[in-house]
Amino acid sequence: MSNPCWARDQLDGASARIAPFTERHTAGVQPRLERVLAALAAERVGVQHFASVSGYGHGDQGREVLDRVFARVLQAEAAAVRLQFVSGTHAIAAALFGVLRPGDRLLSLTGRPYDTLEEVIGLRGQGQGSLAEFGIRYAEVPLSAAGRVDLEAVDLALGEPTRMVLIQRSCGYSWRPSLSITAIAELAERVKRRQPGCVVFVDNCYGELVQEQEPTAVGADLIAGSLIKNLGGTIAPTGGYVAGRAELVEQACCRLTAPGIGAEGGTSFDLNRLLFQGLFLAPQMVAEALICSELVAQVFSDLGYATQPRPGEPRSDVIQAVRLGCPERLATVCRAFQAASPVGAYLDPVPAPMPGYASELVMAGGTFIDGSTSEFSADAPLREPYVLFAQGGTHRAHARIALERALAALAESGHGPPD
Repeated sequence: MSNPCWARDQLDGASARIAPFTERHTAGVQPRLERVLAALAAERVGVQHFASVSGYGHGDQGREVLDRVFARVLQAEAAAVRLQFVSGTHAIAAALFGVLRPGDRLLSLTGRPYDTLEEVIGLRGQGQGSLAEFGIRYAEVPLSAAGRVDLEAVDLALGEPTRMVLIQRSCGYSWRPSLSITAIAELAERVKRRQPGCVVFVDNCYGELVQEQEPTAVGADLIAGSLIKNLGGTIAPTGGYVAGRAELVEQACCRLTAPGIGAEGGTSFDLNRLLFQGLFLAPQMVAEALICSELVAQVFSDLGYATQPRPGEPRSDVIQAVRLGCPERLATVCRAFQAASPVGAYLDPVPAPMPGYASELVMAGGTFIDGSTSEFSADAPLREPYVLFAQGGTHRAHARIALERALAALAESGHGPPD
């Protein structure tokens, strides 16, 4: 491993082994791009829709057309795409607070939600106006030992009246498979069979345009996500979306703005062009992110590390998890990824507290859009078993450069492959 060519040889071998998967992800671009182009054409998008209005945002034609385009792409009745959403968590929170009422029950079918939702629900913290403080009851169905949804436990949990079920499509910071569209469809059908009036809400972050259909095409009533992930195409400067049944989207918007204003307010700050263009670029960017994930998985699998998913396995999001097993390896890989970043390559990523997270995080990847996970980056909660979560990548060449540096650094530091 001291051979300076070792890291490059590892990358060459890994690249060759993922060639069939690369071809498959590349082939997926065209049908998804056709869906985007059809939506843009159907809504007659023109340069006039790139402009915005000031003040209240009333009559923002570009925003209204953008909403309809996103609804078509997401296979939903309606959508609201807003720069005023500061993150995917904000969009999800607006949907939760918009739809749920005091006394309602929220049931998570995929175990404990992503860290940033814990304070929204009221599982951590107090005095900030969580769902729990507004009298909304919460329950969750733990995942099985294999990280799968426990269907028998779901049926039992649905024995109690439930206003909304929450399904987290992505693995988040958990060591589990992400949910496929087929699995989401089966869960939605199961819920509706038991409780027809229950709202099926899917946290769609990291999953958009990864598969042929979106959750709203297979039974989900409402979905939400971030624009600095898949659908922003790496150029959306901020924002998020909600999509699904029109009345539910409006309720979420009433929480974002105010009752009586809902989706009718909020200027687009003359940034509509970036949102339209980002959506156009998204199918290609998502495919590249998937190819980067395959490369990360193959490289570390070749070295004996556990990966989730394994190379070539079906994917429902753009996240690649690698169980590194110790904080030293985690720090070494993150430093190498940061050094290969286009922005802030000189910085040393160190564990630090992050708003909304229970553990300190180490985050690597200097991105042009702060916090963008469409661009190649990695992060990890500083807790056992020290799992690295890599995502994004505008081109596989960038992931290769970062991985080559990471492998060389692991070899030099003595924190190479696991024993």
